[in-house]
Amino acid sequence: MDMQGAAERADRILDGILAEIEPDVHWVHGPTTVGSCTVTRRRTVMTIVSAQRRGNFLGVVDRFWRKSGYRLREINAHADAPAMYAETKDGFVVSLIVADKGQVHFDVDSPCVQQSEVADPIRQATAPLDPEAEVIPRPNINSDFWSAETPEVGVTPGH
Repeated sequence: MDMQGAAERADRILDGILAEIEPDVHWVHGPTTVGSCTVTRRRTVMTIVSAQRRGNFLGVVDRFWRKSGYRLREINAHADAPAMYAETKDGFVVSLIVADKGQVHFDVDSPCVQQSEVADPIRQATAPLDPEAEVIPRPNINSDFWSAETPEVGVTPGH
Protein backbone atom coordinates (compact mmCIF):
# COMPACT_ATOMS: atom_id res chain seq x y z
CA MET A 1 0.00 0.00 0.00
CA ASP A 2 1.22 3.51 -0.76
CA MET A 3 0.39 6.78 0.99
CA GLN A 4 -2.53 7.53 -1.34
CA GLY A 5 -4.01 4.09 -0.67
CA ALA A 6 -3.51 4.64 3.07
CA ALA A 7 -5.23 8.05 2.86
CA GLU A 8 -8.19 6.49 1.05
CA ARG A 9 -8.39 3.71 3.67
CA ALA A 10 -8.31 6.37 6.43
CA ASP A 11 -11.13 8.24 4.66
CA ARG A 12 -13.22 5.03 4.57
CA ILE A 13 -12.60 4.50 8.30
CA LEU A 14 -13.73 8.08 9.03
CA ASP A 15 -16.76 7.70 6.74
CA GLY A 16 -17.77 4.54 8.62
CA ILE A 17 -17.51 6.16 12.03
CA LEU A 18 -19.44 9.28 11.05
CA ALA A 19 -22.15 7.25 9.28
CA GLU A 20 -22.78 5.40 12.54
CA ILE A 21 -23.56 8.57 14.52
CA GLU A 22 -27.29 9.31 14.70
CA PRO A 23 -28.59 11.91 14.59
CA ASP A 24 -26.00 13.03 12.06
CA VAL A 25 -23.32 15.52 13.02
CA HIS A 26 -21.75 18.11 10.72
CA TRP A 27 -18.00 18.00 10.13
CA VAL A 28 -15.12 19.51 8.19
CA HIS A 29 -11.84 18.06 7.01
CA GLY A 30 -8.80 18.76 9.15
CA PRO A 31 -5.35 18.95 7.59
CA THR A 32 -3.82 15.85 6.02
CA THR A 33 -0.26 15.30 7.18
CA VAL A 34 2.39 12.94 5.88
CA GLY A 35 5.44 11.62 7.68
CA SER A 36 8.33 9.71 6.21
CA CYS A 37 6.07 6.68 5.71
CA THR A 38 2.71 7.52 7.32
CA VAL A 39 -0.41 9.52 6.53
CA THR A 40 -2.88 11.15 8.93
CA ARG A 41 -6.39 12.17 7.92
CA ARG A 42 -8.51 14.30 10.24
CA ARG A 43 -12.13 15.37 10.59
CA THR A 44 -13.48 17.89 13.06
CA VAL A 45 -17.10 17.82 14.18
CA MET A 46 -18.73 21.24 13.94
CA THR A 47 -21.89 20.13 15.74
CA ILE A 48 -21.82 21.18 19.39
CA VAL A 49 -21.73 18.07 21.58
CA SER A 50 -22.78 19.19 25.05
CA ALA A 51 -21.13 17.87 28.19
CA GLN A 52 -24.44 16.15 29.01
CA ARG A 53 -24.46 14.24 25.70
CA ARG A 54 -20.73 13.50 25.45
CA GLY A 55 -21.13 10.06 27.05
CA ASN A 56 -23.78 9.13 24.48
CA PHE A 57 -21.48 10.23 21.66
CA LEU A 58 -18.49 8.30 23.00
CA GLY A 59 -20.69 5.26 23.54
CA VAL A 60 -21.88 5.24 19.92
CA VAL A 61 -18.29 5.41 18.66
CA ASP A 62 -17.04 2.82 21.18
CA ARG A 63 -19.76 0.33 20.18
CA PHE A 64 -18.99 0.86 16.47
CA TRP A 65 -15.26 0.32 17.01
CA ARG A 66 -15.87 -2.89 18.98
CA LYS A 67 -18.42 -4.15 16.42
CA SER A 68 -15.88 -3.43 13.66
CA GLY A 69 -13.18 -5.49 15.39
CA TYR A 70 -11.02 -2.53 16.40
CA ARG A 71 -8.75 -3.13 19.39
CA LEU A 72 -9.21 -0.44 22.05
CA ARG A 73 -5.78 0.85 23.01
CA GLU A 74 -6.68 3.51 25.55
CA ILE A 75 -9.62 5.39 27.01
CA ASN A 76 -9.06 8.69 28.79
CA ALA A 77 -12.17 9.34 30.88
CA HIS A 78 -11.26 12.96 31.70
CA ALA A 79 -14.51 14.83 32.42
CA ASP A 80 -13.76 17.85 30.21
CA ALA A 81 -11.50 16.32 27.56
CA PRO A 82 -12.19 12.61 27.13
CA ALA A 83 -10.39 10.66 24.42
CA MET A 84 -10.43 7.16 22.97
CA TYR A 85 -7.82 5.39 20.87
CA ALA A 86 -8.24 2.18 18.90
CA GLU A 87 -6.43 0.17 16.23
CA THR A 88 -7.92 -1.52 13.19
CA LYS A 89 -6.98 -5.05 12.20
CA ASP A 90 -4.77 -3.63 9.44
CA GLY A 91 -2.80 -1.34 11.76
CA PHE A 92 -4.51 2.05 11.40
CA VAL A 93 -4.73 3.98 14.68
CA VAL A 94 -8.01 5.81 15.20
CA SER A 95 -8.51 8.51 17.81
CA LEU A 96 -11.45 10.51 19.09
CA ILE A 97 -10.52 13.55 21.15
CA VAL A 98 -12.99 15.96 22.74
CA ALA A 99 -11.50 19.44 22.95
CA ASP A 100 -12.61 22.93 23.93
CA LYS A 101 -16.36 23.67 23.79
CA GLY A 102 -17.10 19.97 23.23
CA GLN A 103 -15.54 19.93 19.78
CA VAL A 104 -14.83 16.38 18.67
CA HIS A 105 -11.77 15.55 16.57
CA PHE A 106 -11.23 12.26 14.74
CA ASP A 107 -7.76 11.32 13.50
CA VAL A 108 -6.67 8.22 11.60
CA ASP A 109 -2.94 7.45 11.42
CA SER A 110 -1.73 4.90 8.89
CA PRO A 111 0.89 2.27 9.52
CA CYS A 112 4.16 2.71 7.61
CA VAL A 113 3.47 2.51 3.87
CA GLN A 114 5.28 3.20 0.61
CA GLN A 115 5.87 6.88 -0.16
CA SER A 116 3.66 8.53 -2.77
CA GLU A 117 1.80 11.74 -3.43
CA VAL A 118 -1.41 12.18 -1.44
CA ALA A 119 -4.47 13.85 -2.93
CA ASP A 120 -7.03 15.81 -0.95
CA PRO A 121 -10.03 13.83 0.34
CA ILE A 122 -12.82 13.30 -2.17
CA ARG A 123 -15.80 13.34 0.23
CA GLN A 124 -17.43 16.73 0.64
CA ALA A 125 -17.51 18.07 4.20
CA THR A 126 -21.01 18.40 5.68
CA ALA A 127 -20.39 21.73 7.44
CA PRO A 128 -19.46 25.02 5.80
CA LEU A 129 -15.95 26.31 6.33
CA ASP A 130 -14.68 29.65 5.08
CA PRO A 131 -12.03 28.79 2.46
CA GLU A 132 -9.94 31.68 3.81
CA ALA A 133 -10.03 30.35 7.38
CA GLU A 134 -6.57 29.64 8.76
CA VAL A 135 -7.91 27.51 11.61
CA ILE A 136 -11.05 25.46 12.12
CA PRO A 137 -13.41 27.45 14.37
CA ARG A 138 -15.03 26.11 17.54
CA PRO A 139 -18.18 24.04 16.99
CA ASN A 140 -21.00 26.31 15.88
CA ILE A 141 -23.85 24.09 14.70
CA ASN A 142 -26.63 23.24 17.14
CA SER A 143 -28.34 19.86 17.22
CA ASP A 144 -31.59 19.24 19.08
CA PHE A 145 -30.06 16.01 20.37
CA TRP A 146 -26.26 16.39 20.58
CA SER A 147 -26.28 19.99 21.86
CA ALA A 148 -29.02 19.46 24.45
CA GLU A 149 -28.00 20.33 27.97
CA THR A 150 -30.05 17.59 29.59
CA PRO A 151 -28.76 14.05 29.97
CA GLU A 152 -30.20 11.40 27.67
CA VAL A 153 -31.62 8.47 29.56
CA GLY A 154 -31.62 5.06 27.91
CA VAL A 155 -30.48 4.28 24.42
CA THR A 156 -29.14 6.79 21.92
CA PRO A 157 -31.58 7.34 19.00
CA GLY A 158 -31.02 4.86 16.21
CA HIS A 159 -29.38 2.30 18.51
